[in-house]
Amino acid sequence: MIPRRHFLQAGLAASALWGTSGFGNWSRLAAQQSLTQEGLIGESGSGNVTLIHITDIHAQTQPIWFREPSINLGVGQAEGQPPHLTGKAFRQLYGIDDGSALDYALTYEDFTALAREYGRMGGLDRIATVVKAIRAQSPEAILLDGGDTWQGSLPAHRTQGADMVHLFNALGAEAMTSHWEFTLGIERVTEIIESELQMPFLGANIFDAMWDEPAYEAMTSFERGGTKIAVIGQAFPYLPIANPSWMFPDLSFGVRQERMASVVQEARDGGAEVVVVLSHNGFDVDRKMAADVPGIDVILTGHTHDALPEPVQIGETFLIASGSHGKFVSRVDLDVRDGRMQGLEHRLIPIFSDVIAPDPEMTALVEETRAPFKEELTEEIGKTDSLLYRRGNFNGTWDDLICDALLEQRDAEIALSPGFRWGASLLPGDPITREDIFNATAMSYPAAYRNEMSGEMLKIVLEDVADNLFNPDPYYQQGGDMVRVGGLGYRIDIMQKQGDRISDMVLLASGEAIDPSRNYVIAGWASVNEGTEGPPIWNVVEAHIRDRGTVSVAENTTVALKSEN
Repeated sequence: MIPRRHFLQAGLAASALWGTSGFGNWSRLAAQQSLTQEGLIGESGSGNVTLIHITDIHAQTQPIWFREPSINLGVGQAEGQPPHLTGKAFRQLYGIDDGSALDYALTYEDFTALAREYGRMGGLDRIATVVKAIRAQSPEAILLDGGDTWQGSLPAHRTQGADMVHLFNALGAEAMTSHWEFTLGIERVTEIIESELQMPFLGANIFDAMWDEPAYEAMTSFERGGTKIAVIGQAFPYLPIANPSWMFPDLSFGVRQERMASVVQEARDGGAEVVVVLSHNGFDVDRKMAADVPGIDVILTGHTHDALPEPVQIGETFLIASGSHGKFVSRVDLDVRDGRMQGLEHRLIPIFSDVIAPDPEMTALVEETRAPFKEELTEEIGKTDSLLYRRGNFNGTWDDLICDALLEQRDAEIALSPGFRWGASLLPGDPITREDIFNATAMSYPAAYRNEMSGEMLKIVLEDVADNLFNPDPYYQQGGDMVRVGGLGYRIDIMQKQGDRISDMVLLASGEAIDPSRNYVIAGWASVNEGTEGPPIWNVVEAHIRDRGTVSVAENTTVALKSEN
């Protein structure tokens, strides 16, 4: 069991440095099922610097369902470590009771039943209530946005992110970093930064590709209560690989560990008593960076959508994981004295939308941004008999549904759907609206292509994606989750080296092994290649759901770990 106090290890001035979490009180409240707004938000921490962290909201302004993954495998030093624990193992580590609100918020088992009991989570107007409450306790609290904010919904797509920029300005965010923001295209990103955004847009690791010099601000500084705080931005390092590089052709990214170390030192030399990294690296990349770059006090991590009720300590650095889709807000209180951080208190605040009252001002602003699209958003396309979710290393039922749509609507033998982590869930019996479809598909390169691919090339593609996910060196983990497949089954051994992980590839329609020399008709979407042709994926999915009326998605057993029978 991870101790609730004294997160800093012996030998690291533990007598002076300490850390606590609000998890203990929250756990007891959840176990007693006595959730209240005041109890969820908690009391003011004992530090003199307060950080508020939101990340990976993916343009979700409404309360939603969002199921956490059943499979989240770690490799190398991350194997078996948080956040790579799910279900029972996660509950045991953190002392979470079966069936509690915490169980519902942080794990996947009995999700449908617990969702009906505890209700939806998130909602930007509920987040606003929490932010205002924290600021009432700590007026100088610093609100930081970890990125993946401007993409992921129909309104955000239609307005090219303007709705979310407006709403986060109103929320009072004071700095942000980025990932999917760049899929709006460099011209639009530049327009937002220069004309609409009311906060620093940080990216220490973003360089001008021609001149090999920083393209954006690396850090911003705050002075709160006489304490100097440096916030360094770290954008998603692998944008040109995971997303279309032609949308931002003059930029280069990368982890740039030496650059981070240099900026940390610059912050310290400039008098910073606390150094915070606002990161979109992903948890395991941040775990390695924390070990290799001295001088970082806190990493507010994002990208991999992990939600952890306690910090993970690496040396003298604390990693804070605040989830995604507006389900959680992290509050971090720092005790800074004698020129350094002496202690940390952390509280992961779950945004139970039936418990936390909406902020009227933010409700009005959100409704204003949604009003032009109200008829589109609310139109009912069909219904689901199945739990639809997208989250996990290998498959999710939302992507199984998308693959079914590609197979039928595009007349293909095999379907490929990218391993995106964003997209809200739906419960059995829920109507499927156009908003729901866009929540799982809204992006700027949505063409549903149809072409041919050899069996040999298909295996190369799967092997490449698997290496991006399961390379034991986090700095080579460049993707999301495994590409989802329809019409195809395979086995995977994540412990093998690249080229040897994928086996037993089968064409499901015939039961025959995939022939390396044969060409197969493939349908997919979200190609990073410029000029890809095809209807937008949301039209393909909508047509499929309209044809079916009610969709049912069976449990996917066609992709399995090698050790499984």
